[in-house]
Amino acid sequence: MNTALVIAVLLAVILAIWQTIQIQAVRRKVDAVPRDGNVVALLRSIDERSQINKGAVEAVSKRVTEVEGRLPFAISYVGVVAYNAFGNITGNQSRSIALLNERGDGLVITLLASREETVFYTKEVRGGKGLEQLSPEERAAVERALGR
Repeated sequence: MNTALVIAVLLAVILAIWQTIQIQAVRRKVDAVPRDGNVVALLRSIDERSQINKGAVEAVSKRVTEVEGRLPFAISYVGVVAYNAFGNITGNQSRSIALLNERGDGLVITLLASREETVFYTKEVRGGKGLEQLSPEERAAVERALGR
């Protein structure tokens, strides 16, 4: 009789655990229903938010396409060469700076520093070549910018 009682208690415990699991599953489903029970209103609200998100995604996508179209023209590469342009200054205070886009178009800015003054030049670059003759330092800045 003791064995039968142990089996009955064990079955009762297993049944209680199984019912607890079933009740928790039902509770999760019930919790998904809005408090006022209006599932249709909830679905409409979700659809409205989805449409708003769709519009926002389309606007961002359009803007990304526009920005991607401009990227080839943006300054992507920079090369700097420091040097001593004059004999009366030490420390390589003069600079040639190349600012180029993906196509190798842009400009070279040159600053020649001496004790008395600083001279500033710019030259246009197309396809990695100067439209005017580039100094060796300016060419080096262009080459450095283009990774050559």
